[in-house]
Amino acid sequence: MKIILLGAPGAGKGTQAEVICERLSIPAISTGTIIREALKSGTEMGRKAKSYMEAGQLVPDEIVIGIIEERLAKGDCENGFILDGFPRTIVQAEALDKMGFPIDKVIDIEVTDEDIVARISGRRVCDNCGAIYHVRYKPSKVEGVCDKCGGTLSQRKDDQPETVKERLKVYHEQTEPLKEYYQKQGKLFIVEGEEHIADTTRKTLAILEEAQS
Repeated sequence: MKIILLGAPGAGKGTQAEVICERLSIPAISTGTIIREALKSGTEMGRKAKSYMEAGQLVPDEIVIGIIEERLAKGDCENGFILDGFPRTIVQAEALDKMGFPIDKVIDIEVTDEDIVARISGRRVCDNCGAIYHVRYKPSKVEGVCDKCGGTLSQRKDDQPETVKERLKVYHEQTEPLKEYYQKQGKLFIVEGEEHIADTTRKTLAILEEAQS
């Protein structure tokens, strides 16, 4: 089965991808991971991406699309895959349609902007060992102190509310239109994101099991 996971930053797509990957024995593919793999292996597309990244520029669509196509052509994708983070735009979706890897289902994890801001801005990371906490869902025993090493917990710049709101703005402008794009193809399925990840996962798996029955 070939699956795309949609949803705003912080909607929990990564966790859903891991569960689906294990359940269906297909690879979970994220844009960031693919680009890092392409850089490491030194493919033609990887070398092109590296030149932009070293210059501090965004990797252009055509290169990201090329890297995705290289990855999907590998043998482990023969029985399906999960795409997380691609496509991000209509242009990328149209390019994916032309690659010859027809998508079966597009699952959109719906979470309100308010909940996403609360989820991400509540995250705290240990400056010393990198352990991750959350002020609401996974608080440390002593506020601001890591349970594991006693290091100081801080909020990353990417997790600050204003930064999260800007990321959400970009998502609504560039990626959210994909919902209508795939709805017209009859491939869109919406999952209401729950406070507890396990509840969201149960809904996601129910959609996939229905498709296989």
